[in-house]
Amino acid sequence: MIKNDLFLRALKGETVERPPVWMMRQAGRYLPEFQEIKAKYDFFTRCQTPELASEITVQPIRRYGMDAAILFSDILVIPQAMNIHVEMKPGIGPWLPDPIRSHKDLERVIVPDINDTLGYVMDAIKMTKEKLNDEIPLIGFAGSPWTILCYCVQGQGSKNFDIAKEFCFTQPEAAHALLQKITDTTILYLKEKVKAGVNAVQVFDSWGGMLSPVDYQEFSWQYIQQIIDALKEEIPVIAFGKGCWFALGEMAKSGASALGVDWTCSPRNARYLTGGNITLQGNFDPTRLFSPPAEIKRMVTEMINAFGKDKYIVNLGHGILPNIPLENAGAFIEAVKEYKAER
Repeated sequence: MIKNDLFLRALKGETVERPPVWMMRQAGRYLPEFQEIKAKYDFFTRCQTPELASEITVQPIRRYGMDAAILFSDILVIPQAMNIHVEMKPGIGPWLPDPIRSHKDLERVIVPDINDTLGYVMDAIKMTKEKLNDEIPLIGFAGSPWTILCYCVQGQGSKNFDIAKEFCFTQPEAAHALLQKITDTTILYLKEKVKAGVNAVQVFDSWGGMLSPVDYQEFSWQYIQQIIDALKEEIPVIAFGKGCWFALGEMAKSGASALGVDWTCSPRNARYLTGGNITLQGNFDPTRLFSPPAEIKRMVTEMINAFGKDKYIVNLGHGILPNIPLENAGAFIEAVKEYKAER
């Protein structure tokens, strides 16, 4: 049994004394202890070495005591496993030298044996579970099929993923074939994570907001729905679509246990759009962590009051930025732990 099960209770919609808190990208770049490891090992070595990945996962827990840990990994381990070459280039980010641009390119893309290709992730989960010692839950994650497609086709990060969108709109058959392969791989991957011991999973649709509402249904949401359907009986699933407020109503009917919300949607609108019955997670603007600690605490308290303490998980509206002062990240977590509901 997990000693601090606030996060799991919030996912079930139970009444809690205060909402749970964790931060997207909490395992990583803003922490000096992470930077020490980063100086010695390149990015994918950190992901692929279970001892390193598990250590990075628990670093923020030691420092701040969040209510959930999220495994240190990357969404692009999936295309790597699917026989798509992915590098992490300093100053550039993800770099895929042989992007998928045609039906012919699709021939080399496989749905892999997960334990052969991604066994190191399962080993990292088991090591992390030992380190956490049932104190708090562990979250596993994957990118949405659309977000993964964006990188696989564009070949790198982008402000608008124009090449990826052009591929979808000019070669829809090839796009759907690629999306289905990514979806099938992701389902197998997340099911192995469940077996390895994660307590919840989150699907990150980081680039969902690049699509119009109609295109979102066709090229993103239907594939996320497949993932939710395949996992929801086994484990709580959180769906997070950045910039996808327009789909919140549909998402709320999906069987997901919770929905992530970014900072462009107010708590009131998020509750209204989702019908008020599903757990929501978010939505503090990560850049707001540059504000003075006292101001952060005030704003976090206001945010909790606006969402309501139940059916709510406190988080950022996207990942924490690398240059956030440690004291400010601490103020964010402390504000939640000190929270008292308005009587």
